[in-house]
Amino acid sequence: MQDQSAQNTLIDELKAIVGASHTLTSASRMQPYTKGFRFGSGEAMAVIKPGDLLQIWRALQACHKAGVIVIMQAANTGLTGGSTPDGNDYDRPIVIISTMRISQIQLLDQGKQIVGLAGSTLFGLEDTLAPLGREPHSVIGSSCIGASIVGGICNNSGGALVQRGPAYTELSLYAQIDANGELKLVNNLGIHLGDSPEEILTNLYEQKYTDADVYQPDDRLSSDNEYHERVRDVDADTPSRFNNDGRRLFESSGCAGKLAVFAVRVDTYPKPAKEQVFYIGTNDTDVLTKIRRHVLSNFENLPVSGEYLHRDCYAVSKKYGKDMFVVIDKLGAKVIPKLFELKRTVDRIADNFSFLPEKFSDRMMQFFSYLLPSHLPKRMDDFHEKYDHHWILEMSNDGVDEARAYLQEFFKQEDGDYFECTPDESEKAILHRFVAGGALGRYHLMNKSNLGPMMTIDIALRRNEHKWFEELPKEIDDQIADKFYYGHLFCHVMHQNYVVKKGVDAKALKNRILAEFDSRGAEYPAEHNVGHEYCAKHDLKEFYKECDPTNSFNAGIGKTSKLKDWAE
Repeated sequence: MQDQSAQNTLIDELKAIVGASHTLTSASRMQPYTKGFRFGSGEAMAVIKPGDLLQIWRALQACHKAGVIVIMQAANTGLTGGSTPDGNDYDRPIVIISTMRISQIQLLDQGKQIVGLAGSTLFGLEDTLAPLGREPHSVIGSSCIGASIVGGICNNSGGALVQRGPAYTELSLYAQIDANGELKLVNNLGIHLGDSPEEILTNLYEQKYTDADVYQPDDRLSSDNEYHERVRDVDADTPSRFNNDGRRLFESSGCAGKLAVFAVRVDTYPKPAKEQVFYIGTNDTDVLTKIRRHVLSNFENLPVSGEYLHRDCYAVSKKYGKDMFVVIDKLGAKVIPKLFELKRTVDRIADNFSFLPEKFSDRMMQFFSYLLPSHLPKRMDDFHEKYDHHWILEMSNDGVDEARAYLQEFFKQEDGDYFECTPDESEKAILHRFVAGGALGRYHLMNKSNLGPMMTIDIALRRNEHKWFEELPKEIDDQIADKFYYGHLFCHVMHQNYVVKKGVDAKALKNRILAEFDSRGAEYPAEHNVGHEYCAKHDLKEFYKECDPTNSFNAGIGKTSKLKDWAE
C-alpha cells in the first residue's frame, strides 16, 4: 500500500463512498484532523467525513481491503493526542474517519436511555433531554469544550458529576477486525436491527425499529452502577477512578479507538427538582479536606459536583477564557461545534500567509475579548482577591438543606467563607471552571515566546489522600514558570498544568513529577486516557490487543507498537 497508485485507488473509492467534497487529501485541509487539540500530530493520506453509518461501514471495508490504518475521530477535543496520528513512523498509510456529520441522538423509553450515534455530542444531548426534564451522564466537558458521547465512552472520560462515575456502557455497536483478519460488525446495543451489517446500520440510522425491538440484556450495564458507593469510601488506599481500571474496560468502553464504534446506548438521569451552588473560599487546603471527607462519609445525599479551582487558574481562566465564556453564556453551547469549525477554517486560510502568526483565530479572539466588559460576578471576584482555593459545591434536592446547615456551622470555626449563589452566579461559576482547560492553552499560545513547553498531567489520587494539593521538591519547582491546578475534588481527580521555563527538558521533568505521584500511589491518566502522551500499562495494553488483534485501528496508542500485528 506504499505504492502511490494504490493510495490513489483507495482515495477514489472513498470519494465514491462519501463524496469528493467530504474527502480531504491536502495537508492544509487535513490539518485540523491530523493535529490534536493540545497535543500530538502526524500525517494521514486522507480524511473522510461520512454522512451516515452505512458510509462508515463501506469506508472501513475499503480501508481494510487496502490494508491501511484507520483512526476513528469525533470532536478531536482530547488533551493527549489520542484521536490523531503521532509522528510519521507507521508502517502503513493512515485514513482518518471523522464522524461529526453523524450527530443523531435517539430516545429510548421516553428518554430514560439514549442511543448516541458516532458524532453525537454532550451539548446535543443536553438540548435533547432538557424538554424531558432529564440530564446526561456528563455535562459540558470537564477540560475540553465540545466533547462527543462516543469519545467519552471510548476514553473512560470521568466527567464532573460525583454520583455517576466514568462514562461507561456495555451496550454498543462497533466494527472489529478479528484475529483472522476479518472485518465484522458486532451489535451489542440491545436492539433487534436485522442480520446483515447493511441492514443493521440502515435501520439504526433511519430509526426503523419499534419499542418491541429494544431490550435490556440482564447481564449488561449502561452506566457505572457502583461509583456512588466507591467514591464514598474515603479511607480506601486506591483512587476512585482512572483509565487503567479493569472494572471499566469492556468492548467500546475504554477502547481508545481500537474498535470502530458506530453507536452507544447509555442511561440518562432525572433533573433535580431543586439545586443550589455553594461557592467556598479558603487559604487552607485542610479546610477543603475536612469538608470533602465529611460530606462523602456523612451526608445522606451525595453532591452533584465539587469543582476545584486555584487562584492562579481562576485568573488565567478569567483573562484567556473570556471569549469562550461569553459565547456559551450568550448564545448557548450548541454553537460551539460550528465555532470550532470556523476556527479551523480561519487557521487553515491564515496558514497560507507567512506574515500571519500561528493559531491566528485564537489571537484574533483574544484581542476581541479585551473589548468585552467584565463577565464574572462581583462576589466571585471578591473571593479571588481573598482566597487561594475556590470550590464550587453543587447540591440537589434534600442535599441543599443538608449542605446549608453544615456549612453554616463549619465556617463558624474554620478559615474561609462561602456564599450561596444566585441562579446567574451558579451558571457563571460552573462555566468559568469549565473554560479553564481551553484558557490555559490560549495563555500558553499568547505567551510562548517567553516560556518553555506546557505539560498537562491528569492525576487520580488515593481516596484516603489528605495532602491533595501538590508541594513539589525545590529542585523540580525551580524549573517551572507557572503552575495551574483545577479538578474534581470529591473524586480526587486533579488536572495539573505546568509551564516550564525556557531551556528546561520538559520530558525529563514530567517523568520526575510522575515519579513523585508513583511514590504516593496515584494513578494516571485519570480520565483523559493515555493518548500518545502516556504509556499504556500492561493490563490496558492487553485490552487493546484483545479489541484489535491485528493493530489496524489507532495503532500506536499508549506508546504501543505502530506496526501490523503488534510487531516490535
